[in-house]
Amino acid sequence: MIFQTLDDKGSCVGIYYDGAILLDSLPDDLSGTWRYTQFLKDREIEYAKLYCAGKAPEVVCPEHLKEDFENITKKFKAYLRSFELGRISLNDHCFYDLVPEGFLLEYFELKNQITEHILNTYEKPPNYDFLLDLTKVVTDISYRKLNIDLNCGSHTIISKKGKQAFSRYKKYQPYCKYSIFGTKTGRLINVPGSFPILTMDKDFRKIVKPTNDWFVEFDYNGAELRTFLALSDKEQPKNDIHAWNAKYIFKNCSRDEAKSRIFAWLYNPQSHHMDAEKVYNRIMVKQRYWDGTHVKTPYDRTIAATEHYALSYVIQSTLSDTLLRQMIKIHKILENYKSHIAFCVHDSIVLDMTDDEKHLIPEIKEVFAENDLATFEVNVKGGKNFGALHKLRL
Repeated sequence: MIFQTLDDKGSCVGIYYDGAILLDSLPDDLSGTWRYTQFLKDREIEYAKLYCAGKAPEVVCPEHLKEDFENITKKFKAYLRSFELGRISLNDHCFYDLVPEGFLLEYFELKNQITEHILNTYEKPPNYDFLLDLTKVVTDISYRKLNIDLNCGSHTIISKKGKQAFSRYKKYQPYCKYSIFGTKTGRLINVPGSFPILTMDKDFRKIVKPTNDWFVEFDYNGAELRTFLALSDKEQPKNDIHAWNAKYIFKNCSRDEAKSRIFAWLYNPQSHHMDAEKVYNRIMVKQRYWDGTHVKTPYDRTIAATEHYALSYVIQSTLSDTLLRQMIKIHKILENYKSHIAFCVHDSIVLDMTDDEKHLIPEIKEVFAENDLATFEVNVKGGKNFGALHKLRL
């Protein structure tokens, strides 16, 4: 049976079902809705938003419903603007408590019809289970309020540019919300208006503090290079990959210089280095995963790509899907603990941990390291704010 959730917070349990608003008590025969909501976590439901790759309802709306849905959507947006002007946060209130019931009935009946259209006419994505698991994780993250200390270090910012940048962080909601459909490679992006953890200047990271006792970051050492080696079935260096490259490829240069040189070579088809090519065979990887028009990754993600972008797309997309799968595993480990995933940043995952649960760190490190491609070297850092993380010796 098709239904719609009235709010996506776990504390706001309510649905539109069979022409009526139901609160608290939900029928057992629910089968399909538009998007995932926290209170549906343990139910077998099909989500239309995942079927249509995150497209908005108005984009996939059938032609005969478009005018009606456009009109009701204008009312919906007007309500959102009024909440913003009145400084009413939907993070603190249930949506259905703030609007007339007549609007809810009209809006969600149309959304029901769009949902039914998608579930009946779109093919279920082959990676649907992964998309649903990932949706559950990012939804959980999105409702955990970040501890943003805007007084931390503000007195040390002297330049006008720095003060302007710092003031921008005051305008964002203290919640980290991700879109899983924002990039062609599968990398997450922050939803506009939410806290921009992915693009945050490193100089300001110290304002982000844990809600528990400390942050612990799990970070792949040389993530893109290790992904490349896995794609080409090469053995992984046991220690720091950039130090390994400095010793065996570039001979007698510093680690930082080796890191700079390998990336300058890797993504530049015009650059040549015989020793680098012996280890990182760009031609072979490109031939294996690019058919001349599209890249197809080991996770069956297909991306349109010219030759210039083919290598970077296959590496970055494969790395992203690898990390996100490990994040799902870690989220399940922490399900019954106070410690939780605070956020992820490209090739790392940051946990908000309690002191009495630090015994979990070795297990989580091992799970993070042993992914579907290979066993990657993992760096573990900890600290009292996101800008002051230091290497932990386990």
